[in-house]
Amino acid sequence: MISDEVYKELKRLKKPGESFSDVIKKLLNSRKGGLLELAGSGTITEGGAKLLEEYRHTCFMMDIERLRRIMEG
Repeated sequence: MISDEVYKELKRLKKPGESFSDVIKKLLNSRKGGLLELAGSGTITEGGAKLLEEYRHTCFMMDIERLRRIMEG
């Protein structure tokens, strides 16, 4: 679970047509700032961090699968 403060910030960053997952993925892939900078701030719980880790792994595996399909033609 994320705090109300983080939810409001994600909502502010979310563009029309984007999902919250899209915003989180952009932040995770960003080199300038992002969710990783919040570690230890108390904003993201241990459970929330675990969910983000699982989400990132899922996205990575989906990218690998997409690459395999493209390479197979």
